[in-house]
Amino acid sequence: MAPKVLVSDKLSETAVQIFRDRGIDVDFQPDLGKDKDRLAEVIGDYDGLAIRSATKVTEKILENAHKLKVIARAGIGTDNIDKVAASKKGVIVMNTPFGNMITTAEHAIALMFAVARQIPEASASTHAGKWEKSRFMGTELTNKVLGVIGAGNIGGIVCDRARGLKMKVIAYDPFLSEAKADKMGVEKVELDDLLARADFITLHVPLTDQTRNILSRKNLEKTKKGVRIINCARGGLVDEAAVADMLKSGHIAGVAFDVFEVEPATDSPLFGLPNVVCTPHLGAATTEAQENVALQVAEQMSDYLLTGAVTNALNMPSVTAEEAKVMGPWIKLSGHLGSFIGQMTDEPIKAINILYDGAVSQMNLPALTSASVAGIMKAVNPEANMVSAPVVAKERGIKISTTHQDKSGAFEGYIKLTVVTDKRERSIGGTIFSDGKPRFIQIKGINIDAEIGAHMLYVTNNDQPGIIGALGQTMGTNDVNIANFTLGRSTAGGEAIALLYVDAPVPQKAIDALRETGLFLQIKPLQFDIG
Repeated sequence: MAPKVLVSDKLSETAVQIFRDRGIDVDFQPDLGKDKDRLAEVIGDYDGLAIRSATKVTEKILENAHKLKVIARAGIGTDNIDKVAASKKGVIVMNTPFGNMITTAEHAIALMFAVARQIPEASASTHAGKWEKSRFMGTELTNKVLGVIGAGNIGGIVCDRARGLKMKVIAYDPFLSEAKADKMGVEKVELDDLLARADFITLHVPLTDQTRNILSRKNLEKTKKGVRIINCARGGLVDEAAVADMLKSGHIAGVAFDVFEVEPATDSPLFGLPNVVCTPHLGAATTEAQENVALQVAEQMSDYLLTGAVTNALNMPSVTAEEAKVMGPWIKLSGHLGSFIGQMTDEPIKAINILYDGAVSQMNLPALTSASVAGIMKAVNPEANMVSAPVVAKERGIKISTTHQDKSGAFEGYIKLTVVTDKRERSIGGTIFSDGKPRFIQIKGINIDAEIGAHMLYVTNNDQPGIIGALGQTMGTNDVNIANFTLGRSTAGGEAIALLYVDAPVPQKAIDALRETGLFLQIKPLQFDIG
């Protein structure tokens, strides 16, 4: 029987025809996604679900998805899919991360022109029968400094287009290497430098714990007077209330926002202010982009349902069914090793080196390597996956190398991951024990045996009495329950580390209390997707 796919949002007829041409039984109901109750009733009949943004794939809907094998989103954002619930159901979640890059970049450039020349207000004034030529005094883009926050796929295209406009482009991106910046023709800078120098600032980063409110009131106060700000990335990156205040004071000359902290944005402190250009999340809204992502979805879903090939999956490694039985725990370990490194590293990575020892050296190493790289990249881009992460790493000039060797130690197999930056090397090793659970076995050359949990706390200190007591007492005082406590040291009196596996995220007050003891050199809360 042919696989059956439901298309519950508006998708191009060409994409629907691809399903039919590939032998897929496709049910095209473009308005069904808006009716969550009806969708929950019928979802059990389908092997695949193709959606855009209107369909919300909730845990309730997935409870009824007894046959569902794959959900594919035509576009990059998957906030409308409960990925945790999908993973628990064994449903693959795919997206199309590269189909709308040019369109979004072009929209940012268009908004930059619009705010520089006050085009929307001038158009409205002229439509009203006025001729206010002296009112709308704009500014040229030529020779202005454009500060790009996030120089990845979309940000990189913006950099290229801006250089064509003869702008001076500076970029802040912790994962942008000097070599890659030189190749792009941009100047790599720190955030404070960008804020102080930029005439225009455009954001092209995902919304993460690290990027949330990156243009806070404090950072906005560091910008030069007359700055103009463009945001086509995500709401929540910019303090909208602070921007409104600084527009009124004249410090900010204008802003152009395509995204807002709350969407649909029916109310905002920016609405009604002069030289504020607003569009309703149109970054990907071109005929070409919509067609590209729709065609990609149809091809990816058909490939998986007919051949088992997995492309652009967010929650599944690209391995065969046979390999998955053996490699599953090792893939999870690789992701945890990468996640540890990614969360610990806040400077540009030049190289990633991976050692595979013993039994693991005979496995599908490209898949394991991709899992490690994806773990690293997810620290700055939650949408990174095993397919896209190696591509992004290559684009950013990160060199990836692997070494494999026969069994050389006490473990049947282990993986050691090392990253190299301009300032240091950072390494972590891990293995799979007989219970099938991943363990960290070495950090910074110090041997440990640490079970991996969803919420952890990593600290370093000089080996001395009182450390364990201080950690335990501080956690207890702040209602943090410790599930597992692992210690290691280089030598007596030398450098020591501790990994705490705790039941919930460590609150900031507990971290502050640890700092106040003066006993710890480094304190870092960590999060892991243990599935």
